[in-house]
Amino acid sequence: MVTGHITITNPYGIHLRPASFLCRLALEYESSVSMRKGTAVVNAKSVLGVLGACVRCGDEVEFICEGRDETEALNAILEAARGGFGEEAAGS
Repeated sequence: MVTGHITITNPYGIHLRPASFLCRLALEYESSVSMRKGTAVVNAKSVLGVLGACVRCGDEVEFICEGRDETEALNAILEAARGGFGEEAAGS
């Protein structure tokens, strides 16, 4: 299991477009991918789960990957988060 923390910089947080981007990316990997915000842990391969976490700009989230390709999955997701999950992130 590998984990990584990141502060979300998308001006509108993780709404439908970035949630969809995140889920499509997570589905490319065999490993399980979860996202933790506070005490809530959701399946990052589920758009509804990600949306249900209500992640806003400035929130810190943790991504948890477990499986054969966990390191690759985590690195790709953290890189995507730094890039705003396909949207322009604050400060970009």
